[in-house]
Amino acid sequence: MGDDAARVVELENQVEQLKRAVHSHAEIDQAMGVVAAVGRIPPAEAWDVLREVSMRSNTRLRSVAGQLIEWARTGELDDGVRGELERQFVLRGAEVAHAAPRRF
Repeated sequence: MGDDAARVVELENQVEQLKRAVHSHAEIDQAMGVVAAVGRIPPAEAWDVLREVSMRSNTRLRSVAGQLIEWARTGELDDGVRGELERQFVLRGAEVAHAAPRRF
């Protein structure tokens, strides 16, 4: 019975990890949508922007994604993330949408 109980615990842990991964993936997809819409860039380029903002602001990707989703709702964004996002848009020659949450 001990081996079965250990296997159940292992499987429960795997299920929780998968749930977190699915949730994280959804957040990242939503953040990519925000970046694509605001920067008027293709989704593949939005992924690159998101990744670069994360690396250059030294902020976990999931955290950046969450902040961008909140920005779309509230208009508030961490200055470091905002600055790097603006920098990435400039580097790509992105035309920032006029309906962007709180203009740069």
